[in-house]
Order: sequence, then C-alpha cells, then structure tokens
Amino acid sequence: MGSSEASGMQLGIFTVGDVTTDPTTGSTPTEAERIQATVAIARKAEEAGLDVFATGEHHNPPFVPSSPTTLLGYIAGQTERIILSTSTTLITTNDPVKIAEDFSVLQHLSGGRTDVMLGRGNTGPVYPWFGQDIRNAVPLTVEHYGLLRRLWREEVVDWEGKLRTSLQGFTLAPRPLDNVPPFVWHASIRTPEVAELAAYFGDGFFANHIFWPTSHTQAMVELYRRRFEHYGHGSPERAIVGLGGQVFMRPNSQDAVNEFRPYFDNAPVYGHGPSLEDFTALTPLTVGSPAQVVERTLGFRDYVGDYQRQLFLMDHAGLPLKTVLEQLDLLGEEVVPVLRKEFAVGRPADVPAAPTHESLLRARTAGEGTQSDSADNPEAR
Repeated sequence: MGSSEASGMQLGIFTVGDVTTDPTTGSTPTEAERIQATVAIARKAEEAGLDVFATGEHHNPPFVPSSPTTLLGYIAGQTERIILSTSTTLITTNDPVKIAEDFSVLQHLSGGRTDVMLGRGNTGPVYPWFGQDIRNAVPLTVEHYGLLRRLWREEVVDWEGKLRTSLQGFTLAPRPLDNVPPFVWHASIRTPEVAELAAYFGDGFFANHIFWPTSHTQAMVELYRRRFEHYGHGSPERAIVGLGGQVFMRPNSQDAVNEFRPYFDNAPVYGHGPSLEDFTALTPLTVGSPAQVVERTLGFRDYVGDYQRQLFLMDHAGLPLKTVLEQLDLLGEEVVPVLRKEFAVGRPADVPAAPTHESLLRARTAGEGTQSDSADNPEAR
C-alpha cells in the first residue's frame, strides 16, 4: 500500500449491491449476474490501482449483499493487494459474537487486508427480521460494539448486558490475525450518537457523504473531531475520517450528464425527485469530466480537514457492468493519481495516514500500544 501511505489517503469504491433495471434498455440483471458483476468490479478496482473495495449489507430485495463476509472472502481469493471492507456491517441486528468470528476469519483469509465499517443501516424492517426492536437502535449499537471490542481483545470474556444474553468464559476462535483486531470505522449519514461512539473509542468515523448537503457532513465531522480530543485521543486533526461520494464520468462533461441523466431520474433512491442539476448542486454527487471529479473531491478538505479515506459509489441505479468498468478505468487512470499527489500537498506531518493491518502491527510491535490502550496514536488503535 505504498501509494496510499505516501499520500496518507486510501482511495476506493463501495457498492450497495442494488439490482436495478437499466432504464435505457429495460434489462434487469438476475441476482446471480449482479453478484458476479460485483466480483468483477472488485477485481477491476484492484487492477485500476485503487486501495479499497467495500460492500454494504442489505437483507431485502432489490439488494444482494446479505452476507458481506462471504462475498469478501471470495474476492480475497481472487485479489492480492486491495483492502476489503464493508461500507455497512449492521452492529444493531448482527450478533457481535458472529461479527467477531466472521471478520477474524476474513482477516486470516485475506492476509490482513480487512477492516470493518459499522452502522445501523437504513431499513427499519430489518430489526424484527433478526429479533430486535428498532426503538433500541442506539442502545443496541453501543452495547453490541462494547462487546465486540472485548471479544477481539480479550482471551476469555465474561460479559453481561441488557439486550443480549450474558457470556461466561467465552473465547473467540479464531483470534484476530497477529492478535491485531480489524480497524473499525463507524459509519453514519445522520446520527450524532455514532460520531460520539467513534470518538469515545478513538476509532474512525465515516460520513457517508452522498445525500445530504455539505453543511451537514461538516457538522458531523466537526462533532467527531471535537469529541475525539475531548476523550483524550489527541488533537482533532489526528482523528481518522472517511467520506463517501458519488461520481459519473466521461472525458466530455456534457456526455457524462446526458448518459447519466436517465439513470439518475429513475434511480430507486433519488429518482423522480430533484433534478440532476439541483442534486449535484446541493450534494457531493459529481457528474462530469475526470478533472471536475478531482476538483470537487479535493474541495472536501475545505470543510472536513485532511482525512484518510475516500470511497466512491459507481455501480448503482442500473448502470451496466461494461459502463462501471469504464468508470473504474477513468478513476484509476485520470483521477486517483492526481488525488494522491494533491492530497499529499500541504498535509501536516502529524496527520495520521489511513490505518492498515501493517501499520497497526508496526505500532504494536514498536510498543506504541494497541487500538484499545493508546491515548495519542490513532494508528495504534
């Protein structure tokens, strides 16, 4: 990961795994085709020189990634370098013991190319599907994560909470690779309590910067940085921040607008609402040339500060696989190299680089602590 370490940034993509009809052809992929396309996209992301591939977690149609670690484990066997992450692992409805087991196995399979992004999700009915009550969403988030941290860090766990049966003498198997837990990002679009949780533990905070105006994302990141310092983890600038984003590119910007418009207009999430022009003006969605994507993305620093991870959503709304692969070529050839160079310019030396298994292991070996006990080195957390 030399290139990402040089700039301090990890650049990659995330998928929500939607199965959506292509509005220009009327063609709808099968679930099998969508899953296989996702694998092809992950492999292409590595080929294009990206640092991260991340998948969401959904348990309802029209989505297919109901078992993210199964998908990522398969991709791990077909890749060598790229970090494999989730863009949401549901900390509310998944049992923390199972999360701990799944990601420990994925660490071993991938040689440490694994981290995890925890979130509450945005589908209310998922709670009863897994025996939970949505009214407990925030308490579940806090209690489950407290247990998950202990499972990865303690050989024998005795635990008692309010929303789950107690544990006595439980030992996780397998243990985390090199006894270094996966780095944890807490992801949220709108929930301040998630930013608070990330700050309390000194973990990363990922603002899924795709629907809301920049002022909202700025406020969430500022809250996280301020509370990170409050809890004694270091200055606000040392907090670990990631952003989501959406782009569609063609060499000519008007070609990009014309091609993407029918997909935008009919997308299940934001279709039949604001115009493409209004949405791109009010949110970070960028539809245009690679140079415009570079300019817009570099501008994110103006309101969140120097940060560590930027992931783009590129395979949604029914876009055909061929088009997505062309997007990844543009991203790898014309956007990522410029972003790496420019994000490194003026980056203060004391701003941590994006954590990796290797950097966490180095910090541990050097005696700088672990994610659970270092008060001033976020990389060691």
